[in-house]
Amino acid sequence: MTIVRLGQGVDATGAFAPEALMRVFKAADDFAAVIESVDRIRFVATSAARDVSNRDEFLTGIEARLGVRPEIISGEEEAELSFRGATMSLDLPAPYLVADIGGGSTELVLGDQNGVRAAESLDIGSVRLTERHIATDPTSPAELAAITKDIDALLDGTTVPLADTRALIAVAGTATTVAAVALELPEYDRNAVHHAHLTAADVRRTTSWLTTSTRAERSAVRSIHPGRVDVIGAGALILQRLTDRLPVDALTVSEHDILDGVALSLT
Repeated sequence: MTIVRLGQGVDATGAFAPEALMRVFKAADDFAAVIESVDRIRFVATSAARDVSNRDEFLTGIEARLGVRPEIISGEEEAELSFRGATMSLDLPAPYLVADIGGGSTELVLGDQNGVRAAESLDIGSVRLTERHIATDPTSPAELAAITKDIDALLDGTTVPLADTRALIAVAGTATTVAAVALELPEYDRNAVHHAHLTAADVRRTTSWLTTSTRAERSAVRSIHPGRVDVIGAGALILQRLTDRLPVDALTVSEHDILDGVALSLT
């Protein structure tokens, strides 16, 4: 897996950082080198691309490398694609809430086997909150309080009826990393993480460690991708604050997410 962190600095500057664009263009070059006999390509851009002033540089650079211009999708479509991908092979009581915690935003989608009932994209993500609030190692209590305040403010105002949730499905890198740490895996194992069952207590315990440990301590845990070491605490705190306010005492982690939803949209 390659983590390009395209959203680096976007919350503060409103623009893609030159080094972030270099990383994403390098990844696109790598993909272009291995793509063969493909009839259709769909490239979607999410939270960071919605917010920046220099998106044309990004769009043009990707188009030059892959021959397709990225679609900047809305938060609502991002949420719906995540929902479709996450629920493709799960049998859980409905309505279920899909939570997709990304770097720049968090998508909340409530629905059932008939589709989406309510969805919203919130401007809280692991990278955004880390860059906005964290300057010490380990993270200080004051910084954690500031992050928590931001999270709670947006969760308090969400239009998604969280109280209707009967099952929580957590997807994307924050959730899968929290699961890997909670399960004490010696290294990241996709098969062990996919459909893992975590209690609310598991989430609280793991988040407590991720938010109070040092960067060096987190770096020593092989199940945490190096690209997530500095932002996983903020992401885990989003997951915990969400879990704590739901009428469920556990969650299911899924490796199926927006990427699967995008793939399904091509069928």
